[in-house]
Amino acid sequence: MILNSDSSKPIYVQISEWLENEIISGNFNTDDKMYSQYQLAELFNINPATAAKGLNILAEEQILYKKRGLGMFVSEGARARILDKRKNETLKELVETLVIEAKRLSVSEADLIKMIQETSRRRSDDK
Repeated sequence: MILNSDSSKPIYVQISEWLENEIISGNFNTDDKMYSQYQLAELFNINPATAAKGLNILAEEQILYKKRGLGMFVSEGARARILDKRKNETLKELVETLVIEAKRLSVSEADLIKMIQETSRRRSDDK
C-alpha cells in the first residue's frame, strides 16, 4: 500500500484503514501480534507518532488490544467489528451520496436499483 499524502484523509487514518484491510483479508487473526509503530514508520517512511496514532484508533475501537511491554494484538471479533463498522458507516455514506447524485440526474429509484444489480452481476461474472 502507498499512503496518499494528497488525500483529505490524514495519514494516521489511512494507516488504521490499511491495518483493518490486513485483518479483513486474513493476514492477521485473533491474538496475532500487530505491526509496531516503529515497523509501520519504517514501512511507510512516516513519523512513529503518526503510526502510533493509527494503531491507537484501532485500540479505541477494540479492534486491537495492548499487552504491556509486548505490543498490540488483534482482538477477538476484530474482523466482524470492522465489517460491521464499514457496513454501517462507509456503505451508508456511499449509498447516501449515490442517491443524492441519482436525484440530481433525475435517475429513478427503479433505474438506480437496476444499475446496481447489473453492476453486481458483472462483478460476480468477473470472479
